Amino acid sequence: MRAEASPDRTVAVRRGGAALLLLLLLALTTTVVAPAARAAAATCTPDEATACLHVTVTQPGTGPVAGARVTVEGPGGETEATTDASGRASVALDAPGDHTVTVDESTLPAGTVLRDPAANAVTIPVALGRAAGRIFPVVAAGAEGGDSGPAPSPTDGTSPGDDSTGTAPADETGEGTESSAGPGTNRVAQLVLAGLVFGVLLALASLGANLIYGTTGLSNFAHGELVTLGGMTAFMAVQWWDLPLWLGIVVATLVGAAVGWLLNRLVFAPLRRRGVGITQQMIVTIGLALAGLSLFLFFFGAQPAPVVSGISQRIQLGPVQISGQSLLSVAVALVVLGAVALTLSRTRLGRATRAVSDNPALAAATGIKVETIIGGVWVVSAALASLGGVLLALYLNSTRFNFGSTLLLLMFAAITLGGLGSPLGAVVGAVVIGLVVELSTLVLPSDMRYASALVILILVLLIRPQGILGRAERIG
Repeated sequence: MRAEASPDRTVAVRRGGAALLLLLLLALTTTVVAPAARAAAATCTPDEATACLHVTVTQPGTGPVAGARVTVEGPGGETEATTDASGRASVALDAPGDHTVTVDESTLPAGTVLRDPAANAVTIPVALGRAAGRIFPVVAAGAEGGDSGPAPSPTDGTSPGDDSTGTAPADETGEGTESSAGPGTNRVAQLVLAGLVFGVLLALASLGANLIYGTTGLSNFAHGELVTLGGMTAFMAVQWWDLPLWLGIVVATLVGAAVGWLLNRLVFAPLRRRGVGITQQMIVTIGLALAGLSLFLFFFGAQPAPVVSGISQRIQLGPVQISGQSLLSVAVALVVLGAVALTLSRTRLGRATRAVSDNPALAAATGIKVETIIGGVWVVSAALASLGGVLLALYLNSTRFNFGSTLLLLMFAAITLGGLGSPLGAVVGAVVIGLVVELSTLVLPSDMRYASALVILILVLLIRPQGILGRAERIG
């Protein structure tokens, strides 16, 4: 029989863990605040006396347009700016009111024109302390009016510091870059592709939550913040620390794994030892989710945080188009999902994990170290969530402080639809959710597509509560 740890040793371990957590928070503070101050000096930041107007000029399928001259006229006079390498120009304004934005077509690349020349001189209302933006798509001469990308729409900056310039999907609605059909594409086929891509990435992000539920019975409401952590860490690694994208992905995954280990070591392992119920543990995850959301907002603000600058070039594959970023994201996600499937089905560690998921008491009786397995599942779960956050940020072109929390309901829907505790069910459920979300836009407004997925979830729960691949359990 293993001797129990002495109280002094337990206290020392907890104090050491608390000190390590404090050091991590201190490091995060120093790495976040310093680059944030540097970034603020390079771009317009709205405050009580300043408004920001962000203009983006881009050619869908090719990339950002640099060197385009932009003129802004308003109550404070006339201001000129030139788009940078990311196709963006930021103008600081000190007077509120309507401002007219005009792009000088003579400064566009040779052989290109604005897609909608009639909407060139557009009026945008601006308020102090807020940001507003506009996208001006550029097309080849003679292709005006074609459906070459999302239509430009002004954004009014709903919060101080909001930087909604349209280079990313509106907020975190999940509107993937593959859902808009360009020239030579079939809309239905394009939406099917977008649904498959989004479903695979959602499966990677939600798989970890299903593994935790399978081994502990806990629904982790802080899982969305682990997804946000991955996206934000990759943003810092690539944009602030100038690391290559592949290394940023690795760093984000390792940071997620470390946070998963800390959460289990400092929070949930002590709760399990004390016999705290699953409901109380679930309430703890809700508190952690709210704390994480507030920390991300405090450190990063409400501005979108693109992991990579510019717009990825799209590749024509028969009747559909897909961007290079999406191809990279899907390839990485499929490799990782395949590795997890092989580990669970072909290795001793995977069989032990499935044994703990089926019956923890029986697994312990056969010599399996249940706590060790659960600790490993927490590490893998958080790593998968962080990796999924990076790949989803690449697919959606941006991340934000509430990036993961807005996707949490979709992740839970995928898990429940596929079958609680079933890793394969999480993948199947996520793909179904992805297809429903994208194809529903054929008959419903884009803003309602997440609602359609949740309606499907409710219907499945009414007809088959255990989900697609879940097992029916006797209650009572």
